[in-house]
Parts: sequence; structure tokens; C-alpha cells
Amino acid sequence: MKITILAVGKTDDPNIANLVDTYIKRLKHYINFELIIIPDLKNTKNLSIDQQKAEEGKLILAKLETSDFVTLLDERGKKYTSLKFAALINKRSVSGLKRLVFIIGGPYGFSAELYERANDKLSLSDMTFSHQMVRLFAVEQIYRAFTILKNEPYHHE
Repeated sequence: MKITILAVGKTDDPNIANLVDTYIKRLKHYINFELIIIPDLKNTKNLSIDQQKAEEGKLILAKLETSDFVTLLDERGKKYTSLKFAALINKRSVSGLKRLVFIIGGPYGFSAELYERANDKLSLSDMTFSHQMVRLFAVEQIYRAFTILKNEPYHHE
């Protein structure tokens, strides 16, 4: 199985980008992993929020394969402890999936088409975080899941 994170917009904070890269390098020890950045839309001042979500949705959908298991990182998604998230990752990996895709949308969330395409929704917290921080938290939690599954001393209960 391959795990992919699709994220809208680049990270302009070099500190966050460095931390994300650190966890990506660690993750590659466990699984085939990639972070794909969908470029920010241009001239958004002429677009409504729904139009922005629709345009971002088209760009994201173009990166998906029919066989992908798609999870939206969404405030209305299900919340997991790190242990339960690790179990979920394990369940997905033994199910024969080719690619597990986590999607981090733009500032206004996801288009209706993306909600329809999604297989699952996951919430990282009841709090709101910047999209840059969500990338870091998502990559770190995926890394943590693999250390839990391998019984390595990264996670403490």
C-alpha cells in the first residue's frame, strides 16, 4: 500500500516545511509515502467561496485514481486516539488497498463532489488549525501509527 497526502497550497513557513520533511523521511522507512501539493488558485478575489471549493475540488479529483481509498481531513470527521488511528491504518494496509489518500483542502473546505468521492472523513481535533499545521499533524500521526504498529518506543501511553 502507498499513503498519499494531497494538500492545497504551499507551506510558506520554512520551519513547518522542515518538520514535515523530517516526518516524511522517517515515514519512508515504513511505507511508500508521498505528499502532493495542489497549487493555490490564482485570482480568487473574482471567485465566490463555492467557486473556489469547486475549482480546488477539480484539481484534487484529477489526482485521484478510481481504486484510491479517500479520507478527507474534515472538522466533521471521526476522531481517533493515536492507538485507534494506528489500528485503522493497519486495517487499511491489510485490506489490499493500492493507495490510501488523505486530503487537506483549502481554506474553505471541500466541494460537494469531493464529499461524494470520499470514503471517509477524519478530524484531527475540535480546534481549528492552519492548513500548514494540519499537514504537520497528519504526517506526524501517520508516522506515530507505524511506530505503534511496530512496537517502537516513540509513542507513550
